[in-house]
Amino acid sequence: MPERYTVGVDFGSESGRAVVVRVSDGEALAEAVTPYKHVVMDRNLPDGTPLGREWALQHPQDYLDVFQNAVPEALKASGVSPDEVIGVGIDFTACTILPTRADGTPLCFLPEYAARPHAWVKLWKHHAAQPQADRINRLAEQRGEAWLPRYGGKISSEWLFAKALQILEEDPELYTASDRLIEAADWVVWQLTGVETRNACTAGYKAMYQDGHYPPPEYFGALNPAFADVVQTRLQGGVGAELAPLGGRAGGLTEAAAGWTGLNPGTAVAVANVDAHVTAPAAGVTGPGQLVAIMGTSTCHVLVGDTLAEVPGMCGVVDGGIVPGSYGYEAGQSGVGDIFAWLVKNMVPPEYHEQAKTDGLSLHALLEREAARQAPGEHGLVALDWWNGNRSVLVDANLSGVVVGMTLQTRAPDLYRALIEATAYGTRVIVENFEASGVPISELVIAGGLKKNRMLMQIYADVTGRPLSILDAEQGPALGSAMHAAVAAGAYPDIAAAAEHMSRFVAHAYQPIAANVATYDRLYAEYLTLHDYFGRGLNDVMKRLKSIAGAASQAVPPLSEEAASLPGVTA
Repeated sequence: MPERYTVGVDFGSESGRAVVVRVSDGEALAEAVTPYKHVVMDRNLPDGTPLGREWALQHPQDYLDVFQNAVPEALKASGVSPDEVIGVGIDFTACTILPTRADGTPLCFLPEYAARPHAWVKLWKHHAAQPQADRINRLAEQRGEAWLPRYGGKISSEWLFAKALQILEEDPELYTASDRLIEAADWVVWQLTGVETRNACTAGYKAMYQDGHYPPPEYFGALNPAFADVVQTRLQGGVGAELAPLGGRAGGLTEAAAGWTGLNPGTAVAVANVDAHVTAPAAGVTGPGQLVAIMGTSTCHVLVGDTLAEVPGMCGVVDGGIVPGSYGYEAGQSGVGDIFAWLVKNMVPPEYHEQAKTDGLSLHALLEREAARQAPGEHGLVALDWWNGNRSVLVDANLSGVVVGMTLQTRAPDLYRALIEATAYGTRVIVENFEASGVPISELVIAGGLKKNRMLMQIYADVTGRPLSILDAEQGPALGSAMHAAVAAGAYPDIAAAAEHMSRFVAHAYQPIAANVATYDRLYAEYLTLHDYFGRGLNDVMKRLKSIAGAASQAVPPLSEEAASLPGVTA
């Protein structure tokens, strides 16, 4: 039989990448990356309209540019003919939503709405809907909504209904003008196929879809009377109540999409998926006991279970949310690689820049080298990893970071290692929380760009006391999407069968070191003390500081008479 190929397209926070994959064995032949022209808009819109605190928006044209640039570039580099490509699969960060017209036109594309912030894509890390999320949680708890424990007892400001309610309450005219509120994952598949679908993964994890339905209209109406019909008018729209299963065929490429991508019209397009969830089968995980940590700017933790358990603080459990026929669990950390990048950008003195240049290393590589020379605990620091809030298990975007133990001898490599350790402690909290709720975890499987940091990998093995297996693919989510495309095109009957042939991983690449485990057990106990003190209501200083900062940012204090009289100073 001649070789067949699929294309996996992975939409990240700052770029989109396409990979051409051989269906028989999962070998990636070529890839291409298209950076988003507008990246993340967190200060102002393209026309200069300012944004508030905790906003994170994107431009939908950036996503279309990926199809028009990365896909044809990868196809050309692979040497594969369009006739040999049988399917396309996509994955996306989530929850990332946008308001559109009934035909799929984003409201931000229309001149009359281009200056309205709520017309644009709300990226997953848009946290400005926290007040709405708080109300959603309080009301659900008061009403005893059965879906709430499926999400650990609290839903996030990152999710669909919190963001949708923020649109309604802050720009009701624009909300009225919207015909759809749709995940960007489903929107791009709509643009490829001309067929509107809603995938089961994002609906289950990000839109409270459980046991065959969303929460009832009376619940949404109690939040806001104008919100009562949000499901019927903004979500189901023209697609009905049925969700599209993972690995299903959403449709075929339209003539226009074929022109963008260089592929043939009618090429199968798989139902959309979430970047983290699609990565699990790429790493060979289709059964219970293995927690997959997809580590990048943030970390998403996913695992498959045979039974249903309600786990406090998890992001969700969904029947068929990762592998059809099994329960898919999700947890996460809102900031991981972002934290290390913050340190490198803002906290590294000039001499390290000079040393990195002399040694031909990046700053990250230099700090890793220097920090790796330390023994566990040598720097005397313990940090909390909440620079971007806490997704699991506290589910609180208003929490912030802490470093304890700094002295005049503390140096940048010390902080770098302490922050890596903090994220490992956060992962251990998640692992122990699952196990305490009856979901066993025997090993960790690491995917994402951070798997290249060998010091980080060893720290995670030592902190969690578990072996680490490593996804053996540069673009794990894109590989997973290509695998789902193979299923959608009929090359394999299901994703488990595709994983038998196309997954790529190195089993137990890192083993915990007993002496390090003992030291980290002591340090983890200190982390837990700080975790509960600042995160469980004993001291809400982080939230008070955010409140003060928010108020201060709205007012510019007048200069004193003495300051105003200084040369070159104007009042």
